[in-house]
Amino acid sequence: MYQDLFDQTVSGMHTLYDSESFVVVHMQSSPLLSGADSIRLQGRDHLALARNGFEIVDKRSGRHVFLDGTWAELFQQQIAAWQDNTPTQEEVEDTLEDYAVLACSPVRLH
Repeated sequence: MYQDLFDQTVSGMHTLYDSESFVVVHMQSSPLLSGADSIRLQGRDHLALARNGFEIVDKRSGRHVFLDGTWAELFQQQIAAWQDNTPTQEEVEDTLEDYAVLACSPVRLH
């Protein structure tokens, strides 16, 4: 039971894309946590996701950007378009490159 709770609420991260150049992770917060910064499971504190969004990691530069709010909605629309018309890897990478220009935070821990 604890493992199921951990997977659904704390993890809430799903890798959507992983190539030599980029990683895209969908992060989902849990309504069960309602504003908590952490949750205690099996005697240990784990960070809780505070918001929904997408993280795009540019492996080439070692930087990442977190898209939430309107940016996340726009990216979600892009994903829906990709589901309707399967893009080539080059098309996906070109789109991610456009978002990567927003990446100014260095990746510290993943």
